[in-house]
Amino acid sequence: MRSGNSVVNGWPSVFTFFFLVAVIPIMLPMPARADGDSNAALYRKLSQEAAGQADSALFEKLNTAARTIDWSGAGEKAFAGHLRIIRSNGDGRRSDRQVVYLLRELTGKVYILEIPADPAARQGDAGSPYAGLDAKFGNKLQLRVKLASGSVDGAPYQFARLIDPPVQPALDRLFKICIVLMLFFVMVGMGLTLTFKDFALVFTKPRGIILGEILQFGFMPLLAMAMGYLLGFYEQYPFIFVGMILITAIPGGVTSNLMTYYAKGDLALSISLTSFSTVLSIIFTPLLLALYCANMPDVDIPVKTVIQTIMVLVIIPLTVGMSVRGKWPLFAMKSTPFFSALGIIALLALIIAGVLSNIHVFKDTARYGVKFYTSVFALTSMGMIFGIVFSKMVGINNYQTRAISLETGLRNSALAMTIALLIQDTMGDFYSSMFVTSGLFGLIMYLAGVLAIFLYKPLLPVEKESVPQG
Repeated sequence: MRSGNSVVNGWPSVFTFFFLVAVIPIMLPMPARADGDSNAALYRKLSQEAAGQADSALFEKLNTAARTIDWSGAGEKAFAGHLRIIRSNGDGRRSDRQVVYLLRELTGKVYILEIPADPAARQGDAGSPYAGLDAKFGNKLQLRVKLASGSVDGAPYQFARLIDPPVQPALDRLFKICIVLMLFFVMVGMGLTLTFKDFALVFTKPRGIILGEILQFGFMPLLAMAMGYLLGFYEQYPFIFVGMILITAIPGGVTSNLMTYYAKGDLALSISLTSFSTVLSIIFTPLLLALYCANMPDVDIPVKTVIQTIMVLVIIPLTVGMSVRGKWPLFAMKSTPFFSALGIIALLALIIAGVLSNIHVFKDTARYGVKFYTSVFALTSMGMIFGIVFSKMVGINNYQTRAISLETGLRNSALAMTIALLIQDTMGDFYSSMFVTSGLFGLIMYLAGVLAIFLYKPLLPVEKESVPQG
């Protein structure tokens, strides 16, 4: 039997480790905002115009300038990039006052896209390079264009004209389909493991359930906000800040359940916490995003889209799974191992694929450097350590504390990545920082979770004969 002194003596070294994890990012040089990046500056300028904060005629001037360029001697270029559409409030009299189309290379270079004056040229059956253009918004595209320089009101701009219709790469299309389907079926699989008894656990283990939800939706977003301010992301890189809020406003997932199982913690409590947080996310995720990002001038949270995403990809499949469990319990029990394996393997594979597909962004070391990586690791690690601290403060036993700790630090990163993908273009997340933050958190939380499992043995000893307490 392990002595109490050995456990107590182990705590100082652990707190020292996590203290350093939290402090090191703060001690690193503050990141410099990319105001010198003319491409990002142009994007912000056009976004401000769209919000009525700048020259209301700028969109019309840019579209007119693009159509008056002599394209006969223009050079050609093929590249991978994205279509961005910025719509202005405008005055409603001319479409050119209401919208401007941009092409953005993966490197960040931005071009004003010439748009035919006749809207029919953009119809799906137009037979022109611009056919069905609006439907390609938000996708990674292979583009072949003509390029030319021009000026509007004395300011230089780069313009582009499509030569061929933009094509979405098959792998990018497959990734988006897979991450949505994977999340849907993983949530169905989670529902197959649940009964109403799991939700009734709040009456038998109220302290664990209540504390766990307070930590998940109360403490963690607050911690993310504090770190975002202290590390300079709020001012310098606002969409990294939003990504930190997003990943902490997301419910737990199958990863925390798996880690709790291997950590020999209270698996029933872990599953119940995940279930409660998943249902509550329909309210708290959009609420917390709107609350903590309300005063950011560059950020406008599409609350309706977030709610719709959670409803379609989380609540509905969870309900489907629970319904199947209630009607065909034997089938549900036999299917659970398959869905559990699918959830873990597919989640890890898609996180890796998502990070690799955006590997080009990591060349921006000022934005995604040591401070960024250490802050993401600190976020998940500090979540787990504070999960332990608060659990012990209210007298929760080690068996349940292990589950609460993991539920606090580990999140459903696939859901965060999916939401980021669906809202980043409408929000103007120029560098996909929300998606990158969510993806990196998804990878790093596995490392932090495995480390925590090894630390629980000396810090939170659970005897084999221990019986779960209420």
